[in-house]
This record gives sequence, C-alpha cells and structure tokens, in this order.
Amino acid sequence: MRIIKKMDLYLLKTFLGLFLMTFLICIFILLMQFVWMHVQDLVGKGVGISVLAEFFVYAVATLVPLALPLAILLASLMTFGNLGEHFELTAMKSAGVSLFRIMRPLAISIALVSVGAFYFSNNVLPISQVKLWTLIFSLRQKSPEMEIPVGEFYDGIPGYNVYVRNKDHKTGLLKDLMIYDYSDGFQNAKVMVADSGRIFFTSDKKYLLFKLYSGESFENLDPKQQRATKSKDKIPYRRETFREKTMLIDFSSEFNRYDESILSDQHVSKDVGELLHSIDSVNVLAHERSMEQSQQMVEQKYFGRDRIPGRVLGEVSKEEMGHFNPDSVFEAMSTKDKARSMQYAYERARTQKDQVEYNALMLDDYKRYVRKHEVELHRKFTLAFACLIFFFIGAPLGAIIRKGGLGAPVVISVVMFVIYYIIDNTGYKMAREAIWPCWLGMWLSSFVLLPIGVFLTYKAATDSALFKPEVWIKWFEDTKKKLQPIYEHYTRSIRRLSRRQVRDSRG
Repeated sequence: MRIIKKMDLYLLKTFLGLFLMTFLICIFILLMQFVWMHVQDLVGKGVGISVLAEFFVYAVATLVPLALPLAILLASLMTFGNLGEHFELTAMKSAGVSLFRIMRPLAISIALVSVGAFYFSNNVLPISQVKLWTLIFSLRQKSPEMEIPVGEFYDGIPGYNVYVRNKDHKTGLLKDLMIYDYSDGFQNAKVMVADSGRIFFTSDKKYLLFKLYSGESFENLDPKQQRATKSKDKIPYRRETFREKTMLIDFSSEFNRYDESILSDQHVSKDVGELLHSIDSVNVLAHERSMEQSQQMVEQKYFGRDRIPGRVLGEVSKEEMGHFNPDSVFEAMSTKDKARSMQYAYERARTQKDQVEYNALMLDDYKRYVRKHEVELHRKFTLAFACLIFFFIGAPLGAIIRKGGLGAPVVISVVMFVIYYIIDNTGYKMAREAIWPCWLGMWLSSFVLLPIGVFLTYKAATDSALFKPEVWIKWFEDTKKKLQPIYEHYTRSIRRLSRRQVRDSRG
C-alpha cells in the first residue's frame, strides 16, 4: 500500500511539473499570436506601462480556455511517454498494477482541473473578457502618439497633412514646413508654408499648438465670392504673409476608457445563470413578437380577400365564399378597372412583401441574440469536458509510443490539437449561422474525439503495438496474402470473358 502511494505521489509530481511548464509555453505562444492580431491597437498610441500590463493580464485570462486542453494533452503524453521510454511503465505493469490504476491519480487530478476550468469560464472569464474588449475599444479610439517623420507627409492629425523637410532633434525645431488644412473640406483647403516651426501640446493634452515662423498661407475664397467676380478663368484667393503665426488644433492625446456597461448585455459578459435568463427572456419576447405579427397580418387581411363587390368580407357567409370566383369578377371588369385592379394588387403585394421581410428581420435579431447566448452557454461546459478528453488521448498515446521529451509528443500534440481546433471551429460556425443546432455544433469536437480517446485507452490497456511500423507492415502483408486469391480469381474471370468476347466477334 505504501508503494502504491509513493507511485501515485511520483506520478502526480512528474505530471504537475510538466503540466505547469507546458501550460506556460502554450499561454506564451497563444499570447504572441493574440498580440500580433491586435498590434495595430497598441503600437504608436503612447500608452503607459500600466495599461499594457492590464492588456496582457486580461489577454492571458481569455486564452486559458485554449491553452488548458493543449497543456493537458502535451503534459499527459510526455509523462507516460517518459515512463514508457525508461521502462518504468513496464515495471509497474509487471508488478501487477494495471494501466487504469496507474492513470487513476492523474485522472482524479484532471477531473478537479475540469471543475476548476468550469468555475473559471463561468466566473472569471466573463469579467476578463469585458475588461479586455473594453480596453481594446478604448485603445482603438485613442489618437496616435505625435511623431512627425522627416521627408514624408504625416496624416496622423485629423483634417491635416504635415510635411517636414528637416528636424533638429536637440531643440525640436521643424524646418521647411508645409501644412495642408482640409478640416473644412477639400474645396476649402488651406495651404501654409513656413521656414520653421514648433509643435506643442497644451497643458490639458487636448490641443496641439503650432507656432510657425516666416511663412505664407494661401486660401481659396468662398464659392459665393467667386461667383461675384463673374469670371470663370480667375479664382479669387487670399494670401497672407506672416513672421509668426499660431494655430490651435483639436487633438486629444489622453487615454479615455469606455464604460464597461457597453458590454453588459453581451454574451461574453454573462455566467450560466445570466445566460439562461437572457435566453428565456428573449425567447418569450420573440414569441410575443411573432404572435403580434401574425395578428397584424390577419387584421390587415394579408391574403387580399377583404371585399366582395358591394359588401364587406365579414358580411359574406361561408357558402357564398365557397361559390365566389375572383376570376369571373375580374373578367367582368372594364379594361380601365382591370388595369387599376392589377396596379392595386401589385402595390399591395409589394407592401406586404416588405412587411414580411421586415418582420423576418426583426425576428432574426432575436434569434441571433439567442444563438450567441446558447453558443456561449455550451462553450462553458465543452471546455471542462475537453480537458478530460485530452487526458484520455494523451496518456494512452504516451503509453503506446513510449517517447518522452519535447520531440514526438509535441508533434503529436500539435496535430491532435489542430484537428480539435478545426472540428471545434467548424461546429461553432455551423451553430452561429443556424445551420446546425447550437448543442450539436458546440459538442461536435467532443463527439468526434471521445471515441478516439476510448479507442486509444483500450489499445494502451491491452498493450497494443499500435504505432510500431513492423506491426503495420505485417498487417499489410497478411492482408495482401488474403486478397491475393480473390485478385487472381477475378483476373482469370476477366481473361476468360475477354477471350469469349473475341470469339463471338469473329464468329
């Protein structure tokens, strides 16, 4: 019993060390990919270290659902691969300990990790996602950091283009400036040139202060004044020569955060209870809306049978309705009345078509809202279940291939995770576009990978040499020997049939 406990502690110690290492590696790789996707929101904004630290912390929290299953797969594969490579797994089995008993402490640990993963996705992930996307939206709206390049036009100031030929980096003096001001529209553009100038921020960081020295400005006059000159060839303009000119431009460089309440009704900000409540509430609203639309169509006599000549439809009995023939009524009309009736029918049909499309659009908004919430609801459970599935894929694979380290386990883990990601992303898109039910799309990856995990666990428990090349070569040769008589039989049959056809053609 003491030996079994020592074995369990040894396995746990080995697995947890590898799990921590692989989890940090996966987080780092996914974080670099996430930062690369949002690099344009970060570069050149001049935000402080604290804001960047918040971005990375929230990004790491949102990447846990992707990194956790991959880390479990890689750690379990490396753990059992090392045990098999060093013959420790063989020694345990020779001592009468089955593979299931060896896997039991790690399976219990992964079950606890799965519970923790569900708690994380239900309580921590919504908060981190709200804070992360609020921060990203705020960064996207921040003005870029003021850094005018030399020898090219700078358009970072809204409504202006600035060209600087030279710059004194010590004093900050800009030389040979050219400024295009199209803040009032391109037709009312202004051009300013100056020998030198400086740019400052005001104390409240909301305005840019341009100080230009020894220059000229050109400005087209108002088109009304142009018409007053009664000349198409001459366009009046205003020219100004100055020794010093000051311009004040609205350019806020402060970082203003959005209120997190803008995402309060989004699916990413809710836990299981809030998701269920939102789904039920919107389903009730959608049902009420559809009933109102149906009642409206009935009240507006959508089918067009609102009148019989001389009487209102409500005054006509069912017997008369059965004998009513609209074609005969139409044929009895004059040509002018027929044209008027056809025009009226066309306009009415088009109006009703627009109304139906509008009603469908209104209901589609409700359905799309419900689908997003249902997808998020199932995602919280699939994360926890994926952790278990990947353990029962990685542990048997490591026991079968018996290769440790970061070589073959990494390759196999990446391949398995890519397969999982493709299947999971396909199911997600099918559920999002309402092609499949949400539960089927979100659980598709689990339905596909669970049988693989069961199969691999069975093969590892029975000491199957699943990945040995000589086993597959022998299986191929045996299959070839079994199929050889069938192949020869069909070959002889085809030859006899061809000879018979030749004799028949000659005869």
